[in-house]
Amino acid sequence: MARREKVQKVIKQEISSIIQEELKDPCIGFVTVTRVELSQDLKHAKIYVSVLGKQKSDNSTFVALGRAKGYIRRLLAQRLKMRFTPDIIFKEDKSIEYSIYISKKIDELKDEHKHNKEE
Repeated sequence: MARREKVQKVIKQEISSIIQEELKDPCIGFVTVTRVELSQDLKHAKIYVSVLGKQKSDNSTFVALGRAKGYIRRLLAQRLKMRFTPDIIFKEDKSIEYSIYISKKIDELKDEHKHNKEE
């Protein structure tokens, strides 16, 4: 495993831990860090998060994560002990939401097919 991939994995684990255990902002809903994309020079990290629940619709979670970005980066710097801590950008990951949508559509098609067979 390349160094960049190892760092991505550690960043994902640490940011997940920070969001779940360190942040006390009530605006932050149920957040899952789904993946991290680190630039080749390790100076920029895109943190993809999935948000479930009512915070999903009003976007307050992303505003709160944006406010906490400096704090999260400082804690990350303490834990990573790298020469440079990457600048972090939070991005919405809609893959879980899309998977749920596709699953529902498949179930609907199965029910429709079953209903048509019975007729």
